[in-house]
Amino acid sequence: MPPQSTSWQQSLKAFLHPRVVTMFFYGFSAGIPLLLIFSSLSLWLREAGIDRSTVTYFSWAALAYSFKFLWAPLIDRLPIPGLTRWLGRRRAWLLVAQATVAISVFSISLVDPTQPGALNLMAFAVVMLGFTAATQDIVIDAYRIESAGAELQALMSSSYIAGYRIGMLTSGAGSLVLASWLGSTSEAYSYPAWQTTYALMALTMLVGAITTLIIREPDNPRTSPYQYSSSQYLKFLTIFVAGIATFISVYVMTAELATALRTTLTDLLHNGVLSGLIVETLRLTLAILTVAVVIKALSLTPLYEKRLVTESYLEPVRDFFQRYGKRLALLLLVFIGFYRISDIVLGVISNVFFEDIGFTKTEIAGVVKTFGLFMTIAGGFLGGLLAVRHGVIRVLYLGAFLTVATNLLFLWLAYAGHDIRILYAVISADNLTAGLASAAFVAFLSQLTNVSFTAVQYAIFSSLMTLLPKTIGGYSGSMVDNLGYPGFFLLASLMGVPVLGLIYLIQRHEAFRQ
Repeated sequence: MPPQSTSWQQSLKAFLHPRVVTMFFYGFSAGIPLLLIFSSLSLWLREAGIDRSTVTYFSWAALAYSFKFLWAPLIDRLPIPGLTRWLGRRRAWLLVAQATVAISVFSISLVDPTQPGALNLMAFAVVMLGFTAATQDIVIDAYRIESAGAELQALMSSSYIAGYRIGMLTSGAGSLVLASWLGSTSEAYSYPAWQTTYALMALTMLVGAITTLIIREPDNPRTSPYQYSSSQYLKFLTIFVAGIATFISVYVMTAELATALRTTLTDLLHNGVLSGLIVETLRLTLAILTVAVVIKALSLTPLYEKRLVTESYLEPVRDFFQRYGKRLALLLLVFIGFYRISDIVLGVISNVFFEDIGFTKTEIAGVVKTFGLFMTIAGGFLGGLLAVRHGVIRVLYLGAFLTVATNLLFLWLAYAGHDIRILYAVISADNLTAGLASAAFVAFLSQLTNVSFTAVQYAIFSSLMTLLPKTIGGYSGSMVDNLGYPGFFLLASLMGVPVLGLIYLIQRHEAFRQ
């Protein structure tokens, strides 16, 4: 993956390419849901009087992003009656995903978390938002890789990140300012304020929907030697739905047992974080094993279309291991799983931290969301330009090192307390680094992807990218309770150190030397 021999002027001009501009609007559409699951929802629940540990557990709803490879083959294969013929494969799924994201956000607005049993209803709506938002990401990623060559991927990644961050500004800072203006504060909670805020956020998905209707369908280089009937696709979908239903059923049926086991282990180990991690790991393992048994049983029935399943699930994986070899392929997968661990784990609790040390929602919106947005966009464009000029691997090195260094700055803020100048300094460094590292990482993943298996391979990569960090991030509230903020920030920063060694090992291979 050598750097491109492109002048700075040519690189800057390429940002005006239609495909690069399109990714800006799709980035906005993809950025809307995330903070409605994470920070904005966290502050809503905190104002409603929900305890911190429960608040951070809601971040697990975003684990749909980490398991999207499971239904990526469906998105890649299944036609949508009427829409696929009219819009094409990618645009049809984009429009459906964007519509269902809007519906999910609006559903959240209808739930007041202070009412009895409301948290269960909200959890269901938030999980639906995570699922539909992850589906949108699957199609956007496939569209990006299929619509342009490798020479534009770094710049398209930068444009996507810029739009993504503006989407996050809208759903993050925008929702905080709007909720405050409508009358909800930490001292005086107002459900109607948050209800109106989330209802308006649902309308912002029109940006993505309009973009989908305007653009043209990308050329698809993949052609299957086989043609499948509607009944075969329906069987394929039935197996997937059965697997999801089994997974959810296991989680629901083991809820009370998990609570009891967590309490017992906490008494024995005197460590709530470790006990929770053990119990949830066992619960997840049991659910996955049960799904595997159900799928194996269904494979013995007429529902199982072996050729379709092989083409959809096995061939993309086989292709990746054939292209890179078993050892390098495994190394790449480990690297993908760890590259953003420090950044994501810390990010889950950051807004709660800012409020806990005395910053108001208005200050958080102004500094963290608004000012931080521009720093992230600047970092994204800088990362894209540096990747084009000097190669993706070198920028990955820089991003990994700076992530560890800038996350340590949160220790400074934790000891300083409510100091707006230090907050500006920390956010400047942290967001500039996040933008730079993300642009290089997305470009790297795009280059790893074979255009013949775009949706599935990239979904696997991006799922691995967030699976471990978001799983650990769900315990961030409990870790803070046990370690305090300084201890948590130190631990989160140290999580990023092994990434530097992984990049070194990857760069030693011929395919990645620059």
